[in-house]
Amino acid sequence: MANRHLSRSIVLQTLFEWDFKNSKNFNLKESLTRNLKEFAPGLEEDTFVFSLTEQIMKKRIVIDEIIEKAAPDWPIDKISIVDRNILRIGLTELLFGDRVQVPPKVAINEAIELAKTFGGENSGKFVNGVLGAIYKEIGEPGKDEKSKKKKNKEPVDTTKLLVEKFGGALIYARKNKELYLAFVHDVFGYWTLSKGHIDEGESVEDGTVKRIKEEIGLDIKIRQFLGENKYVASHPEKGKTLKKVSYFLAESEYRDFKFEISGGLDGARWFQLSEIPELRIYNDIIPLISKAVEIISKQ
Repeated sequence: MANRHLSRSIVLQTLFEWDFKNSKNFNLKESLTRNLKEFAPGLEEDTFVFSLTEQIMKKRIVIDEIIEKAAPDWPIDKISIVDRNILRIGLTELLFGDRVQVPPKVAINEAIELAKTFGGENSGKFVNGVLGAIYKEIGEPGKDEKSKKKKNKEPVDTTKLLVEKFGGALIYARKNKELYLAFVHDVFGYWTLSKGHIDEGESVEDGTVKRIKEEIGLDIKIRQFLGENKYVASHPEKGKTLKKVSYFLAESEYRDFKFEISGGLDGARWFQLSEIPELRIYNDIIPLISKAVEIISKQ
């Protein structure tokens, strides 16, 4: 809607002022009111402007962590003021908004349009890459809904893409003869498997053992290969890359995690099998869990 697009522009302008002045005493409400009066005097409804701004500020710390996870080579203070505030607007609507009022694809497209209008030469591409990666990470909600889109884009030739390798593990342990599985919780609100980047010249198995030790402090022994997940991600400088994540079944002692909130994760926990169906888990992880449980049950 034209009114919503204008409203987002007002929100962006106000966030730019707040961010540029970097002042704790900045009065957002006063700035919004002034910008509405000056740049949108005929706006029929201003409720959306105030509610969106309020939600962005309330979720800002979490949103900034998500941005840094999706664009690891770009610390939040290195992203231009315009681009980072467009990402804050887009992510707030994508992750925390009413999907009936603003479907995920609309949230992304609106952010891209803001970037093309107010950002630099590569802003649209950068915002599209970051939000697209996050949209994929949360399971592409609304992907199958009918839309008035043009022809399908030409498929990406993954054989020509730069490959980044990752290793992860579904870790199990026993306590008083009970079976427990280890999961980490990410800032998107999902329970998932601990994983990390495999360095050049490092075997996937050795790299996985090291990264899990670094991430959650567990010493693991790899028991079996579970499978590989692949997906295409966009990088603001490298362009599209193919990420390959090899997952293993691994065993550990049951003990407390040594975990620090960082890198897009905010928790880690052991779960009994009976608790797992109630967890919010990514769809591509579920077959790995099923396979692991089947293997363990035969031991």
